[in-house]
Amino acid sequence: MNHTTTVTTGSLRVPDATLHYEVRGQGPLVVLVGAPMHAVFFAPLADLLAADHTVLTTDPRGLNRSLLDDPDQDSTPEMRADDLSRLLAHLDAGPAAVFGSSGGAVTALALALAHPEQVHTVIAHEPPLNRVLDDREARDAAVEDIIATYASGDVGGAWTKFLVNANITFPETEESADAHGAPPTEAADAHATPAEPDPQQVADERFWFLHEMRATTHWQPDVAALRAGPTRIVVGVGKESAGQFCDLTSAALAAALGTEPTFFPGGHIAFADDPAGFLPRLREVLRGN
Repeated sequence: MNHTTTVTTGSLRVPDATLHYEVRGQGPLVVLVGAPMHAVFFAPLADLLAADHTVLTTDPRGLNRSLLDDPDQDSTPEMRADDLSRLLAHLDAGPAAVFGSSGGAVTALALALAHPEQVHTVIAHEPPLNRVLDDREARDAAVEDIIATYASGDVGGAWTKFLVNANITFPETEESADAHGAPPTEAADAHATPAEPDPQQVADERFWFLHEMRATTHWQPDVAALRAGPTRIVVGVGKESAGQFCDLTSAALAAALGTEPTFFPGGHIAFADDPAGFLPRLREVLRGN
């Protein structure tokens, strides 16, 4: 329990940005990636997995320590996939297994399409893909309304609309969700009534709403190419996410791919809430079970 994991940090210059990344452990390569969640949220799970894997984590472009030349440039799944590809080439590592959660799952799917030679397995955990649903037009419109509400300065209203669209209900939904994508109750313990918002959290929140959410949720996966490609695609969903937006999108994507969803413990961010409880199932899926 007192095991200390050595973390090697680095930065990589890519088109229009400088990426922050971290590497832990030795063994088969696993990439843990989110959007808007960054490397800090994956660190506890990465530390555990590094006992027998090389684990790469990174801050997605425009978030936390991965700085854009133009802070108002949008972030697309294709851009983020290209960033991961460049990181893997820079490290001379791979092919990799990639566990992507939420927007990171969309990034991982885009990587499998663009660079299948670099990724042998994608575990797409709860990808928020409007375009796999029958009510995609209404979902797209809801996202546009959320973005417009945030842009108007009504941060609380934007979060409320986001939670409604995600079909996530909490006892105190009037509180703003955490700036990195964690809803109010997940944020409570880590950020117990701060006197003032953390400037980095505010910046990350702004980037997600204004420059990341639209391209991520509107992304159209090439299902035929994913099915025909060499990369093993696993669509993951939390057992506690039943009925939520990402449960619906995960089920629809799995059906389009001709598979069934693979269940993980907990909900949308269980890997951060309870990494020790999440790890055994992740290891099983990485092994192909």
